Amino acid sequence: MARMNREQLLAAATQEFDATPDPNGKVDLVSERGSINVAGEAGEMKNAFKTIKKVEGYRWVMINREDLFAANGLSIGSKAGIITPDGSILKNADIPRKKV
Repeated sequence: MARMNREQLLAAATQEFDATPDPNGKVDLVSERGSINVAGEAGEMKNAFKTIKKVEGYRWVMINREDLFAANGLSIGSKAGIITPDGSILKNADIPRKKV
């Protein structure tokens, strides 16, 4: 699969996960599977993981598969999973827990 830019990743996520833009503007997209932020370039990943940490429920960051090594270190502590445009899960999202 060819490398995708941010707009192409957003289109792929919208189609693959039946996602829609977040009405609250906290993340890029929301779907039945959770909240999704998109990072088309390595420079966008830090912000994608930083903002997704603040969201409740299942959290995902969509990247190009070849960016996995850059994204994996940034995902630590975010409880976010990592997905690709074709729907493959590269890292599972942590199960959301109720706040006590």
